[in-house]
Amino acid sequence: MNIIFFSPHFPQNSTYFCTHLKNNGANVLGIGDTPYESLSDPLKEALTDYLHIKHMEDYDEVLKAVGYFTHKFGKINRFESLNDHWLELEAKIRTDFNIYGTKLDFVYDVIHKSKMKKFFEKCDVTMIRSVKDITYTKVTEFIKIVEYPIVIKPDLGAGASMTSKINNDSELNQFFEQKPAEVNFIAEEFIEGNVLTYDGLIDREGVVQFEATHLFDQSIMTVVNTNDHLHYYCLKDVPPKVKHAGQSILRAFDIKERFFHIELFESKKNGNLYALEVNMRPPGAWMTDAINYSYDIDIYKKWANMVVHNQVNTPKEGTYYTAYASRKDHKHYVHSHEDILSTYSPYLVNHNRIEDVFSQAMGNYAYQFRAETFEKVQSIVSFVQDEMRN
Repeated sequence: MNIIFFSPHFPQNSTYFCTHLKNNGANVLGIGDTPYESLSDPLKEALTDYLHIKHMEDYDEVLKAVGYFTHKFGKINRFESLNDHWLELEAKIRTDFNIYGTKLDFVYDVIHKSKMKKFFEKCDVTMIRSVKDITYTKVTEFIKIVEYPIVIKPDLGAGASMTSKINNDSELNQFFEQKPAEVNFIAEEFIEGNVLTYDGLIDREGVVQFEATHLFDQSIMTVVNTNDHLHYYCLKDVPPKVKHAGQSILRAFDIKERFFHIELFESKKNGNLYALEVNMRPPGAWMTDAINYSYDIDIYKKWANMVVHNQVNTPKEGTYYTAYASRKDHKHYVHSHEDILSTYSPYLVNHNRIEDVFSQAMGNYAYQFRAETFEKVQSIVSFVQDEMRN
């Protein structure tokens, strides 16, 4: 099997995916904008061949690179990056070279939040009320229905970038005064509650082979907009209502042979789940590692085995709760880094500095802990993020 991995050098965990593809017998062919000499030794070992291109956004360059690999190795069986940023480029390459996987027509519906909602209408989940192609008049009429606060976000894109919570007329006026003319926005009702994810692997027949759930009791939008620190939890099992909603969404989108990451709001008001978004990639922010720690597996290896052999053998329930707790450099904390290591070393599974490009949401330095009870990991998060009071 010939598999092109686009941008195998970034983010760093891409190396793990490439390594396990090779170990499963695949020819792993890399395309990236980093010179071969600058690649890590494990990545060089995983790649059968590598093409250095100057501009990864230049479709003609990528097209020529794929053409070269096709001429040299024969039919390309997969083209992957596992990165939202390249979702449209991936689909275009698959369409032009008739490579297995999601094509352009489907991806256009997924990358636009407004189009994604037509799929959610087929699912057994509650819809978040929204309005697209917003104007000031459209939004003020919408507010008469849902009332403040509302959320305004770009129709195209992932994450919390340029996403704002609007609480009153003054903030709404300020948004439209500063709104970038070239960006299309949508407005949604604000749902107060937690974010629950449905993450996992789905095979070529559309059968979910592995599933996990992460709980965020913070708003990522608030973390980004207030420069706060982040925490979340990987649960030991998937709540039944999350499983029901997640599998309903997968069927509606007809997703196959993918690592998926679905986000749902759980309303504090009524407990209902609201569909937020669907991503056909692994979850970010160290969540793939959290899955490994909670379930005692190597999810990178499981994904590669599924892609190459359509086989996955994973546990149905986890052994531990895993917590992620980050810190921001500008904050002052009660407990030092050394305090954390000495107090909770039996529970600590990972800690490291976060790459600057991810630090706005993920924090500047992060810790991962696991324990058999949820209460224990909650207490560790509180210890790590306990701030000094003036």
